[in-house]
Amino acid sequence: MCACRCGIRVHLRDGGNGPEVRYIEGNPEHPLNKGILCAKGSSGIMKQYSPARLTQPLRRKAGSERGSGEFEPISWEETFKILEDRLAHLRETDPKRFALFTGRDQMQALTGLFARQFGTPNYAAHGGFCSVNMAAGMIYTIGGSFWEFGGPDLERAKLFVMIGTAEDHHSNPMKASLSKFKRAGGRFVAINPVRTGYAAIADEWIPIRPGTDGALFMALIRELIALGLYDRDFVARYTNAGQLVNRDEASDDFGMMLRNEEGDVVNPLRPHNFWWWDRHGNQAVPDHAEGADPALFGEYSMPDGTPAVPAFQLLEERVRDCTPEWASEITGIPPETIRRLAHEMGVTARDQTVELPIPWTDWWGRKHASVKGNPVAFHAMRGLAAHSNGFHSIRSLAILMSLLGTIDRPGGFRHKAPYPRAVPPNARPPKGPQSVQPGKPLDAPPLGWIESPEDLFVDEAGEAIRIDKGFSWEYPFSAHGLMHNVITNAWRGEPYPVDTLMLFMANMAWNSSMNTSQVREMLTDKREGTEEYRIPFIVVCDAFQSEMTAFADLILPDTTYLERHDVMSMLDRPISEFDGPCDSVRVPVLPPRGECKPFQEVLIELGGRLKLPAFTHADGSRKYKDYPDFIVNYETAPGSGIGFLIGWRGEDGKQSLRGKPNADQWEKYAANNCVHHVTMPLEYQYMRNWNRGYLEWAQKVGIRRDLDPIVIHIYSEFMQRFRLAAEGKGTGRKPPERLRKRVATYFDPLPIWYAPLELQTTDLKSYPLAAITQRPMAMYHSWDSQNAWLRQIHAHNYLFVNPVTARAEGIEDGDWMWVESMWGKVRCMCRHSEAVEPGTVWTWNAIGKAKSAWALSDKANESQLGFLLNHLISEELPPDANGQRSSNSDPVTGQAGWYDVRVRIRKAGADEPKQTWPQFNAVPAPPGRAAVPRWRAWFAGRVEKQGDKP
Repeated sequence: MCACRCGIRVHLRDGGNGPEVRYIEGNPEHPLNKGILCAKGSSGIMKQYSPARLTQPLRRKAGSERGSGEFEPISWEETFKILEDRLAHLRETDPKRFALFTGRDQMQALTGLFARQFGTPNYAAHGGFCSVNMAAGMIYTIGGSFWEFGGPDLERAKLFVMIGTAEDHHSNPMKASLSKFKRAGGRFVAINPVRTGYAAIADEWIPIRPGTDGALFMALIRELIALGLYDRDFVARYTNAGQLVNRDEASDDFGMMLRNEEGDVVNPLRPHNFWWWDRHGNQAVPDHAEGADPALFGEYSMPDGTPAVPAFQLLEERVRDCTPEWASEITGIPPETIRRLAHEMGVTARDQTVELPIPWTDWWGRKHASVKGNPVAFHAMRGLAAHSNGFHSIRSLAILMSLLGTIDRPGGFRHKAPYPRAVPPNARPPKGPQSVQPGKPLDAPPLGWIESPEDLFVDEAGEAIRIDKGFSWEYPFSAHGLMHNVITNAWRGEPYPVDTLMLFMANMAWNSSMNTSQVREMLTDKREGTEEYRIPFIVVCDAFQSEMTAFADLILPDTTYLERHDVMSMLDRPISEFDGPCDSVRVPVLPPRGECKPFQEVLIELGGRLKLPAFTHADGSRKYKDYPDFIVNYETAPGSGIGFLIGWRGEDGKQSLRGKPNADQWEKYAANNCVHHVTMPLEYQYMRNWNRGYLEWAQKVGIRRDLDPIVIHIYSEFMQRFRLAAEGKGTGRKPPERLRKRVATYFDPLPIWYAPLELQTTDLKSYPLAAITQRPMAMYHSWDSQNAWLRQIHAHNYLFVNPVTARAEGIEDGDWMWVESMWGKVRCMCRHSEAVEPGTVWTWNAIGKAKSAWALSDKANESQLGFLLNHLISEELPPDANGQRSSNSDPVTGQAGWYDVRVRIRKAGADEPKQTWPQFNAVPAPPGRAAVPRWRAWFAGRVEKQGDKP
């Protein structure tokens, strides 16, 4: 139901016409939430019985206009026939003209598999909206990331620093951990423009201007180096800080690590034959040579005369001028606060070391009698990621964490399986037009991790092949795609038109677009002089009547989370704990409502009808009878023993992680709280990047493919490869001329700070305020803001403004006001708040609704008093000097710059309507939608309804 994926127990009653939900409680035996349940979880009952539920397949009525909401019911057989005929034609002619994009999809391993088997590269989930910068910035540095794949060890931390984290991220586990941490005497520092949620209980709130976090981190790194408060032993042994970098500017390998031709390559895919400069012997030696200690500073000459410096020297030079005074001008944080924070981090890490009596052996054979940790923990999420400079900001944070020696150690950051992975992980996207062939699967997954220009998905001219331009020279490291550009690019026909756009759980006509009003126009726009829509056919799968469903040509009614089987898989987004792999399942407790069908089942059915190889036998017959059967019997490769679930594998059900399919697997999960948790030996639970025992075990059970250490990349050769290509060095791929300066600028092997791209094109005197959104703890995207119980907590939203800022414009608390950006304007209500820094305004996301969507009354507060900040945001930057438009995204990863818009505010006129603006026409209720009750009550298990109305 939401990204936390807490374990629940659903209590049922006999409703006369079958089972009904009586109440929902947390499962105390579930490892993730241990029985804790938030408002969202308890209110799931109102989601289940929402009058906005879609209950049958619908087709837009012939002759009606898209967006009018005029539909007719059709059967599932008709639905599948429409899809089969259309998609089969596309697959046999030009599969990339089918695009599949999904919202907060918990089963991306299946949706991605379907796209690959179909043969379309045009697939991605919501990550490019959300936090691909967080994933990529950390994974390209330390081999892991926050949230599902890692997090703060608050059980042993002494200092906890949270940056840019909204109050719904990892909500229940984080609340429980923070409570224990505070009671144990830990110190909690929150760095955020807004003090809400977790930050409300912080010992210190440090307000920061949005989009400036990278400057703060670079200043903190400078202070740690200047004070000598970094963990030198950790940095020298476990990062590439001591590896020697080629400084011969005439060389095609300038800026790359020098290689020892006689050294141990270890892994041909990622050779480890680096050089150190041994400060004891004062000579170049193979890295990690026995008895050697690498110099971190200095300039040296290799035996062949090549000039070289340790990577750490280059880092020190990079941050040398990043003084607290420099950072203060950018961030708004006083320089003395920056100095104090750096000192506190360094001293806490150095003087409050945690030591556990756990022996382990590192990759290079050194035996350690214990595991030591420096107890400074961090956590960060979208507030740090959703800027067009976020990749480098997060790289800076990961390097800061590494200098403090906190990676996969007690009290710091700890990985969660299947991470750590190689830097970068092994999966590569397709490499060129030859990867897309009619009637065939893609020759690589549609999403992946780029290591060099040779991995880019571009044509011979260096231009993008994906509709969102992911994995191109414009956005090379776009591991999650650029969903926010799909509709604009498809409408424009750039780089080509698409025929069919299928959206799952993606409210692109409202809160999942950066330019909502314009997107709604694009969805209904027709080719000039014709009746053909620019995007010819749109399929929407959702459980509810959202703003997006009105723009569908075909609606597929999805089930709720209580009506379907599902998996939180190690192949996707598991719920692993620090101590070992953990996955979980959903089992249905209610039958599907009406004719609802899980989207998972739709894909399995389509896979069979289209005869996609992974879903059919050699003779073309269907391989899986349904989704549960698919989950049990699918293997990543024939005989690999690796599937979607790690528990109760093998024919006898006694194996974990890998083993033959077991027909009783679902029953075993259902009988064991729907969870399987593998606890690793203690000696494997820490230092996993370099822990030989763990690395050997991980390869054996299939978590890792390779057997080599995962060294932290303080300095990124992968970034430098792109810069060299942009500078014309080497014989490999080169970017198009128009992009060379861009690639050379942003693909720096060391962190840089630059103002977000939108700020560089904005008149900051005219638009002086940063505007950001975040989700409230009680709601999750649009799905919960139509929940009858949760609406009583947030029935509409305000724009929160610091009183000093508001009163300077004559705006009092509760006044109606206009908020304007260079892209658009909204009318809303003001709420004074001292919990926001004076240069920022903010609101809750997705509370505001369009009239009649979500089965809400046309007079509901959500549409009359609530508003959507997205009307002020653009998915593209203004045209450059040549009239060219580019995405409002991070130039490294393509992360949407959601939080980069600048606005101004003014008081609304006394004669203006007390109503939010813009407003949109209401659409009729779709066929099959339940009557909307005036009120509904649950009392002692009985359901009471009063005053039903159509």
